[in-house]
Amino acid sequence: MLRSLVERLTRHLVFQRRLSSEFGAAALYVSPAAGLKFLGKPLAHADPPLLGLARDYVHPGDVVWDIGANVGLFAFAAAARAGPSAKVFALEADDWLIRLLRKSAALPAAARAPVVPIAVAVAEHCGLREFQLAVRSRATSALAGYGHSTSGGFRESRTVVAVSLDWLMDFLPPPAFVKIDVEGAEPEVLRGASRLIARYRPRIACEVPVAIRETVAAFFAARDYSLVDGAAPLSCRTPLTLPVWNTVALPV
Repeated sequence: MLRSLVERLTRHLVFQRRLSSEFGAAALYVSPAAGLKFLGKPLAHADPPLLGLARDYVHPGDVVWDIGANVGLFAFAAAARAGPSAKVFALEADDWLIRLLRKSAALPAAARAPVVPIAVAVAEHCGLREFQLAVRSRATSALAGYGHSTSGGFRESRTVVAVSLDWLMDFLPPPAFVKIDVEGAEPEVLRGASRLIARYRPRIACEVPVAIRETVAAFFAARDYSLVDGAAPLSCRTPLTLPVWNTVALPV
């Protein structure tokens, strides 16, 4: 009950924070509306596994696609790792979060890649979809038919434009790294990226709830990818049989 009260009282707050020096002390705008972890913690402690993905798998010059960008914690960390010669595309269906991403992307930053927010949902096919805003954190909003219990239910449904990653491939430079966090819709997003994956073989970080583990495992096995736990220490990242919550898929 106390958590719900804090969420309601702070959801309209927006403030500027900085990533650690490891990520060039990059500045971005955050809000408790996108997760209470942004309320008091230093950004280095807001989501260590997510920042670890940028540290371990994004290399200088990499083009990065961030699917389900939220406030851009991963996108701006990846931009710092990729450097100014690269580019990061931050895809987000929530127009409120897109406004934050645009504000952050406009901040001066000579040492990081440009971050380009794109206001779309990502799905298997292009079209119009219903996007549901979560009662609690906007980070748990989802396309209709998806979502987790942590959303607290949904308070509003909006019609949004949805595209597939295969469609985007014709308009954006191909990614070396793709991060997907779409609240259970990951298999649909992956099916819509089959042509992209076959042609460019990007490294892929994918949030995998238990209910979709076998589906995701079969998808990557059919495309000759190995899976590792992106949250485990680097020395312990041996191939997995089934995905875990923070799965990284690597082309073999």
